Amino acid sequence: MVKKLYDKKVSGLDRYYKLISFTIPVSRVERCMHLGAAYRKGCFGAVLILLLLHFALVAQDTPKASSGEFSNDGAWCWFSDPRAVYMSEHPRRVVSGWVKEDGTVEAGILDLTANTVTTLPLYTKLEKDDHNNPAFLPLSDQRVMAFYSKHVKKYLYYQNITFDGSQTISDEPVTFDPISEEELAKFPLRQVTYANPYRLTEENNRIYCFGRWTGYKPNVMWSDDGGKNFTKSRVFIASEKWDPNNRPYVKYYSDGGSKIHIVFTDGHPRVEKTNSVYYARYEKGGFWKADGTYICSLEDVPFTPDQATVVYKASEQSGRAWVQDIAVNELGDPVILYARYPSEKDHRYYYASYTNGAWTNSKVCNAGKWFPQTPEGQYEREPHYSGGMTLNPRNPNEIFVSQEVSGVFEIVKYETVDAGRSWKRQPVTQNSAYDNVRPYIPRDIKKDDPLVLLWMQNKKYIHYTDFRSSIRYLINP
Repeated sequence: MVKKLYDKKVSGLDRYYKLISFTIPVSRVERCMHLGAAYRKGCFGAVLILLLLHFALVAQDTPKASSGEFSNDGAWCWFSDPRAVYMSEHPRRVVSGWVKEDGTVEAGILDLTANTVTTLPLYTKLEKDDHNNPAFLPLSDQRVMAFYSKHVKKYLYYQNITFDGSQTISDEPVTFDPISEEELAKFPLRQVTYANPYRLTEENNRIYCFGRWTGYKPNVMWSDDGGKNFTKSRVFIASEKWDPNNRPYVKYYSDGGSKIHIVFTDGHPRVEKTNSVYYARYEKGGFWKADGTYICSLEDVPFTPDQATVVYKASEQSGRAWVQDIAVNELGDPVILYARYPSEKDHRYYYASYTNGAWTNSKVCNAGKWFPQTPEGQYEREPHYSGGMTLNPRNPNEIFVSQEVSGVFEIVKYETVDAGRSWKRQPVTQNSAYDNVRPYIPRDIKKDDPLVLLWMQNKKYIHYTDFRSSIRYLINP
């Protein structure tokens, strides 16, 4: 605290300034208050000193570019998101999570002020499968909720993580069956996988959680009491004819206010030869196309893919697709990343933006082939596992991709200033010994938060149940 920073004495035309005592102001608000006071009193020497102190401390407050290991044992998929979120209250934190080699679901907390990492087990030895990584929802009272499931099993799990001073406390997980018998009768397949939670302040803080549950289809459930209790889920996207092998894959993005943006495919690219990409938006109790055309209410779901907006219509020549990420630009219009597969060894990254009532699809780069390390003499079980892409949600003209370079998957930043017509390329990792895949930038990022890039590094990745991976971070890439 500053007790007295400057003293001004005036004798005739003589003016002098005497700095009589000071302790560095710790907050930006304090520094600005004293700076204003010094200026009003005409103490320009003190103004200069305060300015120098202020900028020195701003530099100290802002984490410098640094990198490290978030976890030396962890893997994740890209359909349980947000797999990392910012908590911008002091101290600034990034909360993320993963699945360890022994199947434990674990959360990690990166303190951006102290540049330290702590970890917290959420569920010990749940199941070794990277589909089971937790997704996180920040609440407004120093809490974050974690949601996760096993892969194609019965239950969803959720729990609170509370930051109490220097302590981080995790509740016991709630085991919840999201499937209703009424929905199961219409879509007779019980397969719980993935969790994607969002809260809308303009719906009295209702919490929505999406996942692939009843019928192998996209489902949604919600809570109106802060996550203490949830409804049973409803299928909200389905083909007209029931097909147990059809399973649309979905990515979500929310403004936290009234909208949840949704990008999805017909199904799995291994099953659907012309797997296309579609967009819809949830808002005010209903679903809408990109141009504002009403699809249906939440009460009248499901809707079919062809009722949504087509982003990319696949053909066998142009290649089936799989979605990677979604965010919105400064106008609130959606921006989408997806991969095309003209062949299983030819993965290509695409960037789609909605402008002036139409979609523009632009190629970013060739991505290489799949990243799993196929055992010699065996066929690849997941040939559509691209290295992965993520948007910077604060600036979706900036993306980070995992691209095969000289036989190794490296993280690369691409930037565009012309809606994807051209790209500037900048390597983030180079000459790596191990593959770097599935990059992600935490959501709920605020204007003053330092940009944090996360990704998965594989010493071994044969299959989503056979891996030895770590999670790495880079601040201000």
